[in-house]
Amino acid sequence: MKTSFKTMMIFASALALTTVCATAEDADMRVSNAEAMKAVTNKVQPVYPAMARQLKLEGQVEVEAHISEDGSVDSVKPLTGNAVLMGAAVTALKKWKFAPFTEGGKPVKAVAPVQFSFKM
Repeated sequence: MKTSFKTMMIFASALALTTVCATAEDADMRVSNAEAMKAVTNKVQPVYPAMARQLKLEGQVEVEAHISEDGSVDSVKPLTGNAVLMGAAVTALKKWKFAPFTEGGKPVKAVAPVQFSFKM
């Protein structure tokens, strides 16, 4: 009986921690792709991966940029697209810079979807 209770408490703690983390992430301002593109101040194009060229891979890749209060990209989350192309999109987006997003006149963290199109 004690083992079940311990297991249940560990599970409940993990669930609570997951909920807190998700709530913190949801607190970031969500902006559209169009809003994000208007705010870009420095854009680095992705380098077409050599393997993708050899395989003649093309397509769309969508990633999610987590943008800090100063407009730099804190992290990038892959969403959809070919895994071979995804790495190039993530690497490029980490080098982008945005004008800070604001709420109530104060800079805030933001989350924005960004699409890349890979064509040979």
